[in-house]
Amino acid sequence: MSGNSGDVRVLGIEGTAWAASAAVYDAGADTVDIETEAYVPDSGGLHPREAAEHMSDALPAVIETALERAREMGEDRRPAIDAVAFSRGPGLGPCLRLVGTSARALAQRLDVPLVGVNHMVAHLEIGRHRSGFDAPVCLNASGANAHALAYQTGRYRVLGETMDTGVGNAIDKFTRHVGWSHPGGPKVEAAAEDGSYIDLPYVVKGMDFSFSGIMSAAKEAYDDGEAVEDICYSLQENIFAMLTEVSERALSLTGRDELVLGGGVGQNERLQGMLTEMCDHRGADFFAPEDRLLRDNAGMIAVLGAKMYAAGDTIAIEESTIDADFRPDEVAVTWRDPDSPPRRPATGTVQGAEATVHITDDEVVKRRLPRTYRHRNLDERLRRERTRQEARLTTEARRLGVPTPVIRDIDPDTSTITFQTVGHSDLRDALEASHVETLARHLATIHDAGFVHGDPTTRNVRVGDQIYLIDFGLGYYTQDPEDHAMDLHVLAQSLAGTSTRAEQLRETLEATYGDVGNEAVLASLAAIEGRGRYQ
Repeated sequence: MSGNSGDVRVLGIEGTAWAASAAVYDAGADTVDIETEAYVPDSGGLHPREAAEHMSDALPAVIETALERAREMGEDRRPAIDAVAFSRGPGLGPCLRLVGTSARALAQRLDVPLVGVNHMVAHLEIGRHRSGFDAPVCLNASGANAHALAYQTGRYRVLGETMDTGVGNAIDKFTRHVGWSHPGGPKVEAAAEDGSYIDLPYVVKGMDFSFSGIMSAAKEAYDDGEAVEDICYSLQENIFAMLTEVSERALSLTGRDELVLGGGVGQNERLQGMLTEMCDHRGADFFAPEDRLLRDNAGMIAVLGAKMYAAGDTIAIEESTIDADFRPDEVAVTWRDPDSPPRRPATGTVQGAEATVHITDDEVVKRRLPRTYRHRNLDERLRRERTRQEARLTTEARRLGVPTPVIRDIDPDTSTITFQTVGHSDLRDALEASHVETLARHLATIHDAGFVHGDPTTRNVRVGDQIYLIDFGLGYYTQDPEDHAMDLHVLAQSLAGTSTRAEQLRETLEATYGDVGNEAVLASLAAIEGRGRYQ
């Protein structure tokens, strides 16, 4: 492992859902010793009451085992522990309360400080620690969660996330329908080895993704007699391609060239292979920790706990409440340089999230080259559909008076569009309140006409004598206020990931849209971000 937090030892306790786990991290030696007793239901998925009962039964034993190992490290058989770290959330409330109670009791027993750790940030930090990367984008792919994160001005910002259920839970819903026992992910991975590709839904909305449609389609395909091996193969191909595409979008948006993977679903070899291939194509570095540090474990809690302890980020016993909905972007990152890392500079030929763009003073040639990490059938369909949609909606927006580049040529056979060059910079490099006001008016105009941009990030807006919308490839026709609200949600996420004044600019966005747009869209935006599904 690279880096340490001094010669300290921290005992970590994890218990957000499945894993009753304790670990000792020796920062001086940079080693982690983990003891885990996992909950495995007799049938079906996770049962919160049974999971809590398992946690109550298993936690004392794994903690005592970790303490015994700490005694072996210390002098006179005394546990050489400098702090106790525990997972405060997100997770199942009954399980988290047991973890919190155990951690408080142990910290008092040992007379050491207590550190409260966000479980999802720990998934990110263990990858950053093991890889030695400075400022990676992180893809978290676990049972209850799926999101892309990057560090910006003192916090880890959510750049994209699931709009319904976590990736592991989505796969488990299908395997329960088939009648397979938990855990479902490894069974899908094994069955997929003998499968062939069939068409299933693929839903990426800007930087976000949705699994509900593909799960329903997979269940229907099974009920209609499709071979389960083909469904499993296609589930993996589509779901993991969605995660990989969003990861590439996050790299492109932030200008980073490092990606780490976290979460139990990250153990899947096909997902790791896709991410490796995508990063190789971009010239980026990719790292996945070993399996024991990908799945839920106390080792990652102890490692991040040591970093927080070294930064003085401890909590009093009376303030150590758990938070079942503890979002990663709510965590003040005290253990890192508060300055945001610089972006990798763009060149005349820019590798975007789904296309290679060659820019001159006069024209922009955008070519959607094959993404070899995706199945060929899926890749060909997406490149063809997105090229046609981009041309159609770019022209439609222009007819409505929204500035867009003039299309000079289209070659559907090579998924290539040639545009007039517009603007002198991306919005992310010219984030002024007046520009955001104009952009809000542009979005309200196209929404009123019955379609969405689909991906209005700060990379897909050009600033010049006017504010131009570009890259409508993920756009579509819709009158649904929630679909229109997704445009605002995607833009707000990209502001958080690229601006030091994200909150003020977001207020400008919503105020201006409220003046000129449909009030139902802002109500839908509040509903999207208040459902508690983004953990």
